[in-house]
Parts: sequence; structure tokens; C-alpha cells
Amino acid sequence: MRWSGQGVDVESDAALPPLAKLSSVVRSVTTPEFAGVTFHEILAKSALNRVPGGDSALPFGWTINPYRGCSHACVYCFARSTHEYLDLDGGDDFDRQIVVKVNVAEVLSRELRRPSWQNAPVALGTNTDPYQRAEGRYRLMPGIIAALADSGTPFSILTKGTLLRRDLPLLAEAAQHVPVDIAMSIAVYDDELQQSLEPGTPTTAARLATVRAARDLGLDVSVFMMPVLPYLTDGVDHLRTALAAVRDSGATSVMYSALHLKPGVKEWFFAWLGRERPDVVERYADLYARGTYAPTGYRKWLAARLRPLLAEYGLERGRADPATGSTRSRVHDALGDRAEGVAGRALLSAELPGGSRTAHPRLF
Repeated sequence: MRWSGQGVDVESDAALPPLAKLSSVVRSVTTPEFAGVTFHEILAKSALNRVPGGDSALPFGWTINPYRGCSHACVYCFARSTHEYLDLDGGDDFDRQIVVKVNVAEVLSRELRRPSWQNAPVALGTNTDPYQRAEGRYRLMPGIIAALADSGTPFSILTKGTLLRRDLPLLAEAAQHVPVDIAMSIAVYDDELQQSLEPGTPTTAARLATVRAARDLGLDVSVFMMPVLPYLTDGVDHLRTALAAVRDSGATSVMYSALHLKPGVKEWFFAWLGRERPDVVERYADLYARGTYAPTGYRKWLAARLRPLLAEYGLERGRADPATGSTRSRVHDALGDRAEGVAGRALLSAELPGGSRTAHPRLF
């Protein structure tokens, strides 16, 4: 159904019952183009999220999540449990009930103008993907990028989405003014397995091509080879295929970690294993019997396997931000050494709230 006649400042009676409790819900949208997916447009009250840090030098970090839920539908996604805060489930609802913060760029711009804001690095893509398919219609990221760069705020983006390519010129311009760190998440280098585990994502080849396109514009790009899946993607042949492809893409570094399975995610992942790979269900049950993370012994084994392979393929291991889990901003390694670019600002200016393209985005 099309909802083109409705205004964004009118609350919809079509919201799901759990979401109807939120006064910020504007409307709910379905369309054949996104079969089986419902978009719940809300007016966000805040854009910046403060998260606890992982070490004494970085006591906290900052994130922005323009969407909640993700149509990428990755079986292993650690963020599934966050949908339960909305009284939605972390399974099908997470994949199909997508919350869209249609005014996020405007709210962010106001927050960045506060005297208390100290231009701390901000991470995008730490919860759900900012370049999932709906971003092609809602177009929230250009305004976010412009607001961050205009305020002098460094930022990082972690994504599986090849929609990133649309914004590469804007990101290249932003990088003339603030540090910009990009990471492409590419975990699986077997096409059949990748489509089974990540049915809503672009192919591995398309993501590698996006890395190359970003590098061609002079942007640094890390590849997140996360998660490495025990007994599925930790074999030497798969890892060699992966690292050769990453090297050929021109990526500046690689990050990896073993699969971890939070409550809720664990049940969803094991259901997939039972359908697709029953041969390894017992081994997984053994490996994750004691908690969320793979045992220390497995993680040490994986590191020992990957260390010489990274050296063989001439790849540097990147560093993650302990607070956000995204790629670590270079600002953390040289605090205060922020770029003072003098390049033009035509693209950034066009995307700033109040510019010609910043009316509330609408799907239809």
C-alpha cells in the first residue's frame, strides 16, 4: 500500500501495537518493492547515543543509529535482542519491522551545536546497518555525514551495504575536513553460504568492489572479517580465499573475531544450523555451552591460524574501538590531530539540514 498522501507530522493508526506506545511514531509503510517488510517512521528525540567504553583512556564512545532492525537479515547478527526493547522479537521482526528515524539529521545537527559537545569520534553501523536497502529511499546518511563534518566531528562507518558507493564523493569531501574511517563487513567468501547466512545483503564480490571504489577516492577502508564461524569459515582454504580477495580490493587493514552468540541470537542461529548444517549442531552446542563467546582456547587457535596468513598476504590487522566495536578512529591514536581541510564544501553544504535536500525523507 502507498502512503504518499500522509504528512510526517501526523501519527499513524497503522503502527504495530507495540510501537503504538511510542508517541513519536508517524506512520507505518508497506510496499511491494520491499515485500514482507514494514517501515515504521518515527520522529527521534535524540540522535547521539553514549555507550560505555572499554578502557580507562576511552571511558565512553558515541554512536548514531538511523535505523532499528535490519533487512540484511544476517542470521548471526548480535543486535537482534535490541528489538525486544520495542516488544518485538529478535527473529523475523528484527528482519521485517524496521524503525526509521526520519528526522535524525536535523536532530543531530542541533545536538552537535551544543556548547557541551567536544567533537568526540562518532561511530555509525554499530547496531544496525545505516546502508541497508531502505537507505536508498530514505536517504538519511548524507545529512548525517554533512552535519558531522560541518561540526568538525570525526566519524566512522561500518556497513555491509554497497549503497555506500552513492555517498563516496560526499565522504571524500568530508575527509578533507575531519578524519573519516570506513569499514566494510565481509565475513563469508563462499557465495552459497553467504546468501544463506545473510540473505538480504549484497554479494561478497559487490562489497569488495565497493572497498576498491572507496580506495580509488583515497579513503582508508578496513575489512571486518567478522564473525569467523567455527567449522564453517575457519578452514585454511576459506581463509586464504578471503585474505587474497581482501588484499586485491586494496583494503588498508583487516579485523577478525570469532562468532559470539548472545541470548536470543543464539537460538535464532541454532535454528538456522538445524535447517542448513545439522552436521555441526553438536559441535556448536559443545563450543558455546558455557556462554556467549567461543572459548579462549578456540580464539587463541584462530589467532594462531590467521597471524601467519595475514603476514603472507601483506595485510595489517586493524584495531577496533573498545566502546563501540567499530573501527577505531585515528583520532584515538592522535588526539587533537584533526584534519583542518580547506577543500570545497559544495556537497556537504547541499546536505546540511535546511539545505535543498533535507525535507523529511519519505519512502513514497
